Order: sequence, then C-alpha cells, then structure tokens
Amino acid sequence: MDCSSEEHMIRMALDDLQPKVVLKFDTPNHKVHVLHGKNIGEIETRLVSLRLGAILESTQSIEGADLVQAQASALATDEKEARVLKWLLAINAIMFCIEIVVGGLAQSTGLIADSLDMFADAAVYGVALYAVGHSVRMKVRAAHLAGWLQVILAVGALSEVLRRSIFGSEPVSELMMYFGAIALIANIVCLVLIAKSRDSGAHMKASWIFSANDVIANLGVILAGILVALTGSRYPDLVIGLVIGVIVLSGARRILQLKS
Repeated sequence: MDCSSEEHMIRMALDDLQPKVVLKFDTPNHKVHVLHGKNIGEIETRLVSLRLGAILESTQSIEGADLVQAQASALATDEKEARVLKWLLAINAIMFCIEIVVGGLAQSTGLIADSLDMFADAAVYGVALYAVGHSVRMKVRAAHLAGWLQVILAVGALSEVLRRSIFGSEPVSELMMYFGAIALIANIVCLVLIAKSRDSGAHMKASWIFSANDVIANLGVILAGILVALTGSRYPDLVIGLVIGVIVLSGARRILQLKS
C-alpha cells in the first residue's frame, strides 16, 4: 500500500462484502489489517485482483462479540466525523450570512468572494455529512458534487470582480480588515476541528482542502484592506477578489481529482 489512492481502492473493493469487514491501515509499513468473519477467501481474492502486490501474512477469523465490537468502533468513527462536520457547517453558514451583508455594505469584492466561498464550504460540509457512513463510492461522489458547486460559485465571484472593475466601487478598508480577521479565526477553528479526520475519506479530505484554502483567502482580504487604507485605491480589493476566485477554482480542481 503506497498511497491514499490505493487505500481508497482497497476500501472500495471490500465495501459491499458480507459480513462487513473493518479495515485498519498501517501506511508506513504498507500493511492493512482486516477484521473479518468467515470470508477470508473472498477478501483475499478481491485484494489480489487489485494487483497491488497483496500478500496474506496471517489470518484469524473473529466472530460474535469481537466482530461486533470492531464494527461498533467503526460506527463511532462515523459519528465523530458527523459531529465535526455539523460544527463546520454551522460556522461556515453563519460566516456566509455575515460576510455577504458586510461585503455589500463595504463594496468589497474580497469580502463578497470570501462569503461565496463560505457558502460553498457550507454546502461541502452538508454533502460530506450526508456521505458519512455511506460507501466509498458515495463519499467520492459527494466530494465531486461539492467540487462542482465550488466551480459554480467561483465563477460567480469572478463575475462580481469584473462587474465592479467596470462600474467602479469604493471599498471600506476598516470593514475588510475587521471581518476578514473574524473569518480567519473561524476558519482556523475549522482546521483544528477537522485535523484528526482529514485522511479518513475523500469527503473529509475535501473539507480539509476547502478550509485550508479559506485561511489563505482570509489573510488576503486583511492584506487588501490594509493596502486600500494606505493607498486609497480600490484595486487591492479587486485583486484579492480575483485571487480568491482563482484559489476556489484550484481547490475545486483538486477535489475533482480525488479518486475512489
């Protein structure tokens, strides 16, 4: 097992197996531990068919209470993911409502673009929340749906930059810096919440990518606010709006490249 894509291949290969198995990956040692019942033959056949060089080192069937306990542990992991995603969804939905209003009042394309990014992220976490406990295929589909939504909203943000560059604007630097800082704190909290779960599936990895992108975008809004205050020019705001739009598109591209 050499990379996360191979991990996803293994998960998908065993996803519909009955009775259900529980997988524990040891990436540094290129091993996967499969907690299973009396279906080792089917498990071995499926893993060998992936042509990843799978070799059975040892096996011991577990049944009854031990298997139930392992499945309960996997369920507990799903519930933990769900709790994290609910917090991320709430934080981003609240920040979208705040930033879209303030961005309009401040005539700031940076804040407006960032608010649309927050909206996209809220949708991402909602879709990811739906994917928790579902199959690997469903999780990747959820991540891809979130990626396409990100593309649509990025195009909307870039359109707003173009509109204000043509018709003009007078961004309020104080509001840009203040609410950019609030959004930065919110996204740092999101990163802390999701840090331990970011490698547990494509849907969680997508959530991590979006939150990391948001931190960069928030720093850009704060910097643009400072430059607007120092120069009296609207161009730093237009530039950061453009940059955020590009960052969002880049994040969407990475999400759409996630494999099952």
